[in-house]
Amino acid sequence: MRGEEIFLGRQPILNKNEEIVAYELLFRSGNINTAEITDVLQASASVIADALTQFGIEMILGRGKGFINVNEEMFLSDAIELLPKEKVVLEILETVKISPPVIQRSRELKKKGFSLALDDFSYDDSYLPLFDIVDIIKIDVKEFTGEKLKKAVRQIKKWPIQLLAERVERQEEYQTCRQLGFDLFQGYYFARPSILSRKRMDPAMVSLMKLLEKVMKDADTKEIEQIFKEAPVLSYNLLRLVNSVAVGTRQKINAISHAITLLGRQQLKRWVQLLLFSQGSKGGMNSPLMQTAAMRGRSMECLVQSRPDRYPERGYADLAFMTGILSLIDVLLGMPMQEVVDQLNMLDDVRQALLAREGSLGSLLSLTERQEQADFKGMEVYLRQSGLTLGDLLSAQREAISWMSRLGTAL
Repeated sequence: MRGEEIFLGRQPILNKNEEIVAYELLFRSGNINTAEITDVLQASASVIADALTQFGIEMILGRGKGFINVNEEMFLSDAIELLPKEKVVLEILETVKISPPVIQRSRELKKKGFSLALDDFSYDDSYLPLFDIVDIIKIDVKEFTGEKLKKAVRQIKKWPIQLLAERVERQEEYQTCRQLGFDLFQGYYFARPSILSRKRMDPAMVSLMKLLEKVMKDADTKEIEQIFKEAPVLSYNLLRLVNSVAVGTRQKINAISHAITLLGRQQLKRWVQLLLFSQGSKGGMNSPLMQTAAMRGRSMECLVQSRPDRYPERGYADLAFMTGILSLIDVLLGMPMQEVVDQLNMLDDVRQALLAREGSLGSLLSLTERQEQADFKGMEVYLRQSGLTLGDLLSAQREAISWMSRLGTAL
């Protein structure tokens, strides 16, 4: 399996402040010729170590850690020590039988500096010897509900172990788990719209929406500058954002008029979209909403750029970026997507994609959504629909992760 391309799935793990502190890393092999994606859970630790090296572990994880599923064979093998102990959490699958060799191996790995977690935990006395060793226990909130969940939490809280709630898909589930004492959360609740609890936008967000509307409608430069003059903090943040990343010029941008001239409207539109999410989300660049939206935008842009034969239209890559990043704007603003789209001057292709996941951009957006959820079967469907190969997707994923890493470091 060493010669194969490895596809990486990343699922964010959040703390109580809803900041990304880790990712669960899911590895799959891909046959580029047929776009077949196969489960490599049985792969050796050396294959996973190679994949991490190939992507660049600092780029994938930043300052956080990566949770990696391990079966009994991998857990007991010496090869697992090839993994960077300071950057990974070994997630012992629920299929692993808790035997004396497993308990002994847990002690050895912990002594060597590895962090350990129990996956899909269901309380059983056989786990008791591990409770003084493991750092984290993951509980599937779809399997444990109501009193059953409360009882599990009470049992585990007797030990100094962090609790991680997985498959948290709704804000209500997140709030319940938080109140029960969970420390970490995994699931896409943060990307689900909660329209009933509509947010009141602060003045900075109102200014940003006005700015985005003006830029989308290609308003006069003086109109755009006027919005900045009314919001000095907005001006500062945009200049900081623009200066922090490569924009094709060696000049530092010191004024809004300078930024508009040097960047052009397409690039200005892009940074306004990024700024909207970095300012409006909890945690700024460490916000899962910001990172997910930006990753979608950059991945879609890269896919279009990689296949000019399929997407020859001028400016289509910019439309792809915009579609990806605005696909979560309803969540950010707490407004129905239809209402947001009606406020902005969007082309029909973008409107169709955001409202119904239809058209070419809709297929690309659906593909990136399946990618972030590590829905490998779903990815195959949309790869075929878009006429793309797994190789195209792998390249786009690597570039998007690299771009996000550079953006995060700069900011």
